[in-house]
Amino acid sequence: MTLQTGFIGLGAMGAPMARNLARAGLLTAVWNRTPAKAAELAKELDVTKAADPDDLARRCDVVCLCVSANADVLESIAALLPGLRPGTVVIDYSTVSSETARLAAAKIRAGGGDFLDAPVSGGVEGARAGTLAVMVGGDADTLEKVRPVLEAVGGRIAHMGDVGAGQATKAVNQVLCAGINQAVCEALAFGRALGLDLDKVIDVVSKGAAGNWFLEKRGPTMIRGSFEPGFKLSLHHKDLNICREMAQNLDVPLPLTEKTLADYRRLMAEGHDEEDISALLRLWFQLDRNCQKN
Repeated sequence: MTLQTGFIGLGAMGAPMARNLARAGLLTAVWNRTPAKAAELAKELDVTKAADPDDLARRCDVVCLCVSANADVLESIAALLPGLRPGTVVIDYSTVSSETARLAAAKIRAGGGDFLDAPVSGGVEGARAGTLAVMVGGDADTLEKVRPVLEAVGGRIAHMGDVGAGQATKAVNQVLCAGINQAVCEALAFGRALGLDLDKVIDVVSKGAAGNWFLEKRGPTMIRGSFEPGFKLSLHHKDLNICREMAQNLDVPLPLTEKTLADYRRLMAEGHDEEDISALLRLWFQLDRNCQKN
């Protein structure tokens, strides 16, 4: 039987993920805090615009969330619980703390459903293409039950363990993203100071041992001062604060994360919070006295 699926949270990541669910013939209803956004997408995809999360839950076998913060996830869970049908599975694609995932799972299970924390990586491009990496925490049988929903949005589905393990894996991912961002920016500023053609540098280095997705995809745009968001700086800042809290609870130092948080705070104070995380290059080019500021 087709899994009747609803989607809550139609932002830069959620809307294209919902479109991919519709292409797979799985999407039944959508809801968003901004009603006009939900109405527009519902009309485009010929699905129902739910009146509220409660209404959406009553219509669906699977409810997907893609919202911004811990409080948003718990608020969404509270709002959909009255309409939750026995056996309904809630999949949370948001990036939040492992503790929030466990709290959400407890509430959903008490209501007769089940819960998977399934944060994703791959940016807006991956969301549009349906090639996201999905890091899943929760019951393995529940994952298999809703696998078609996960595969509609992801190119790599990995079961990481119990509830919370998906978010823990995403925290590792976000720390790596911080380090890669810093390394790419430092290297490009260094290359510019050396007088190199940065397009050529990016092209050749991307094919070698130092090659990475961020350099290949963001390098050509960031050196031109174009920072259209694939992943908003303010959202990565939010995620890194979650990583910091998790690390502090374990007494694990994250020095590069601390530096990145400080750099992001400076950029946000300068009004760059809605730009891509590659806007970090602004600071590196400012620090390079041989280069003009963007």
